[in-house]
Amino acid sequence: MNVKVFSTPTCPFCVMAKDWLKERKVQFTDVNVAQDAAAAKYMIEKTQQRGVPVIEIDGQFVIGFDRAKLASLLKVKP
Repeated sequence: MNVKVFSTPTCPFCVMAKDWLKERKVQFTDVNVAQDAAAAKYMIEKTQQRGVPVIEIDGQFVIGFDRAKLASLLKVKP
């Protein structure tokens, strides 16, 4: 499973989402869109969202820290 978290260092919901994933032992790549312009462009083109977190799971996007949707896609406890 390929999981990417598009985030910024100052985003509290990004920190919460990454902590939630770590607690469930989900490996992910943290993509800092404040420093990676190409990743920010990719995120915006795919989701039409400029806000973070945006989480990509095997090509499916979760906008914001939506625990229920994440749990469903990852097949873990909410």
